[in-house]
Amino acid sequence: MARTKSRKELRQGRILAALEANPSLRVNQLAAELDVSTETIRRDLAELDQIGRLSRTYGGAVSTGNRFEPALNERLGLFVAERQAIARAAVARYESAETLVLGGGATMLAFARALRETRHRITVITPAYPVAVELGSNPLIEVLLLPGAFEPQERMVCGSETVRALERYRAEVALIGASGLDSSGVSEAMLRAGEVYAAMLAHANRGVVLADHSKFGKRALVLLRGWSAALTLITDRPPDGALAAALREGESDCVVAEAE
Repeated sequence: MARTKSRKELRQGRILAALEANPSLRVNQLAAELDVSTETIRRDLAELDQIGRLSRTYGGAVSTGNRFEPALNERLGLFVAERQAIARAAVARYESAETLVLGGGATMLAFARALRETRHRITVITPAYPVAVELGSNPLIEVLLLPGAFEPQERMVCGSETVRALERYRAEVALIGASGLDSSGVSEAMLRAGEVYAAMLAHANRGVVLADHSKFGKRALVLLRGWSAALTLITDRPPDGALAAALREGESDCVVAEAE
């Protein structure tokens, strides 16, 4: 005879279903939807995170089974503390560079907000409008906004014109986010954005990937680059398994920045 599921199992199943439908749900929303306390939801999320069914975020969670990233507006509410820690670590390492090329996305916007406080003179090249707006508030930062076709979901420009413009430059460091990190390398879910990010890495002396642990073990549509000594990962948890082995084999640096 089939075993009857417990109330906790049923509740956790509903949590996973809710996160698949809306990856930006918060603890308070889940508690209200399931009519339980926020403490109960936090315990459930911790258990589900431990067994790999979801990844905890600052104030919520995201399903590990979600194949596609939500839009930028939704991602801005996910992994807030983790992204801020990654951004601070990246600024500490690279704010003294003369020239940076920066991608778009939620983690790169966190980096821009941290970098705008720099007291160094720096030139930044970017296709991302939110990044340009953040950095433009600091007179020490010269912002070069790339041309191209505007992508409203990511608020950045893409396309052949953007890639051709990048060929004119040689930056010290290219910093990008990622949709996936696995043993094959760094990947991006959006085709046109992926083409731009690959060009950024190709026209910089060093590539740096800023990505939280929710990207571990995932492979998105466009493979940007394999792991090598010219590629650094800055993240919030130490990678393990096949990803950790690939980083070691490729001699890629890995910097772990713990969230406050």
